[in-house]
This record gives sequence, structure tokens and C-alpha cells, in this order.
Amino acid sequence: MVREQSASMEDYLEAIAILRGEGRAVRVSQISQNLKVRMPSVTSALRKLTEEGLVEHERYGYVELTPEGDGIAADVIRRHRALSRFFTQALDINQETAEEDACKIEHVISPLGLERIIKFIEFIEACPLGEPNFPKRYKYYLEHGELPEECLARSLEREQGK
Repeated sequence: MVREQSASMEDYLEAIAILRGEGRAVRVSQISQNLKVRMPSVTSALRKLTEEGLVEHERYGYVELTPEGDGIAADVIRRHRALSRFFTQALDINQETAEEDACKIEHVISPLGLERIIKFIEFIEACPLGEPNFPKRYKYYLEHGELPEECLARSLEREQGK
């Protein structure tokens, strides 16, 4: 899917999808609260998204995503979740910071960059370094600037095997 939406418009689509996913009929006031923007800003954005065929919204009515808008929102949510997982699981960043960073980066990351992050997360979850000791080892490395003993031993074994 080609992304032609601005980061702001993607945020609106993402917010609508998330609010709808919580089982609520989506209103302008809820979008305003979710994105921490004023209601006239939401109305203006919805007008643009309606013109582009991404949402359906009648004045004072509910907001609904069109199939195309839903597809874009799903892609933004997918990027956000992958980035957030990468920041928390691979980089040991706290959840709040991970969410903030993911929200900023989800709009500019290339498809290749995103896929590599997803593959890295899959790798560390599936391979021995992805076992419970991996986050502990990585945190040690971040805190001390040197590899833990277990990793050094493995590195030496690999070098001697060459």
C-alpha cells in the first residue's frame, strides 16, 4: 500500500481505528481527547479525510473508516506495534518512551527498515539469544559497555572455530 498521507492524517486514521476497536462508536470529541487536539482541528482533518474517501462523517455524527481508510489505519497500527515491541524488547526502553518514539517513527520508516525490525524481533524471540537471558545480557551491555562473560566465551569459541 502506498502511503500518501501526512503523519497527522495517519494519526487520525489510527486513532479512529483504535477507538472503534474498543467497541465504541467514534465521535469527534473522542478523537480530540485521544490525540489531545482541539475539536475544530479534528473536524478540519475529518473533512479532508472524507474528501479523500478514507472516512465517512456527517456533521455531529459518528466517524467511520472506509475500507481504504481502514487499510491505511491497519498499516499504521502494524508499524507502531512493531516499533514499540522493538524498543521495549530489543532495546530495553520503557513502555512510555517506546510508545512516544514509535508514534514519531511509524510515519517515516521505510518498508525495508520496518521489515528488518520485525525480523530482528522474531530472531531474538526464536534463537538462543532471544531466550530470557537475552534482555538481561543486553541490559548488562548497556549499563557496563562490555559484553557479559557468557557472550565473551561464545565469541571466543566462534573465533577459534574459524
